[in-house]
Amino acid sequence: MPPSEAPVEQISQRLDTFLRFAREETAPFGAEARLLVDAAAAALRGGKRLRGRFCVAGWRAVASPETAAGPLPDPVASAAAALEVFHAAALVHDDLIDNSDTRRGRPSAHRALQAAHAAAGWSGGAEAFGRSAAILLGDLLVAWSDDLFEEGLRAASTPLAAAARAQFAAMRREVTLGQFLDIAEESAFATEPDDRHAERALRVASMKSARYSVQQPLSIGGALAGADDMQAAALAAFGHPVGMAFQLRDDVLGVFGDEAVTGKPSGDDLREGKRTVLIAYAREALEADARAEVDRLLGDPGLGPDEVAALQRTIIDTGALARVEELIDRYAAEAEAALPGSSLDEAALEDLRDLARAATVRST
Repeated sequence: MPPSEAPVEQISQRLDTFLRFAREETAPFGAEARLLVDAAAAALRGGKRLRGRFCVAGWRAVASPETAAGPLPDPVASAAAALEVFHAAALVHDDLIDNSDTRRGRPSAHRALQAAHAAAGWSGGAEAFGRSAAILLGDLLVAWSDDLFEEGLRAASTPLAAAARAQFAAMRREVTLGQFLDIAEESAFATEPDDRHAERALRVASMKSARYSVQQPLSIGGALAGADDMQAAALAAFGHPVGMAFQLRDDVLGVFGDEAVTGKPSGDDLREGKRTVLIAYAREALEADARAEVDRLLGDPGLGPDEVAALQRTIIDTGALARVEELIDRYAAEAEAALPGSSLDEAALEDLRDLARAATVRST
């Protein structure tokens, strides 16, 4: 592949190759198995390939300029693709947990599988089938991510493979724990003092998103290039605040995003009861009665446009939105401060900055 081709295209081609093999491998198992594989392929469709791109950027920041200018070696392309497969698994399970009907403007995986059950005229409840099948779909995608990652490591040296494998394993553990903390917070918030809600929301943002979306992909890429301790520390010090800013931007879009752009209904995080920093900051500024009203509305799946608009106004009027925007700016500045003197490749630093902007200044 010519070196001028964008990393996202090389990542997508690696995914396509893996999917072709998966289809061939499961073909003897019949139409029902093909349904699950097709659902997995659909889950991998679209998206910005952000985690894979951060992996590539981490590799290029450490690799020699001559090596980084060429096509991606298979360990890097496979690791970047594996990160995208793992992300797809996380989205399938996340939509199931949140009872989300849509993802990227299309039916979420459990809804699509529910529709497939109904269209086939199968017996039993279509909704229960869709939910059960989506659990297994997410599990399959997790297994695939591991398969793809390990395939790539066969071409890497033993020390580099071990370092990358350790980062990948840490990412999987942390995001699973972070997802649990996220759903636990929707119940546990009532037992915690109001002035601790923002701190706890930031903990969730770090574990569920910042580390696995940005920090760990950068570290995996750096490990595959043989990052030394100083380079690895710089990538982590840059990646974590960028990941935090990324998640906070996601929180803002979850409340104020345009459905035509985000692919999810406006105010979806309000209907799902997400206890984000936005909500924590808004509650801090409210009197007890107004705070109780926010708690009453938050998490109601039947919230109508007027109630969503009222909560949005509350978040703005309390200054919560402005505070989160300031926090995003502070995280971006913290990330930038980690780069000077990092011994990372100068040309690659511009790619890192571009990716950071794409992650934090966005509408989708």
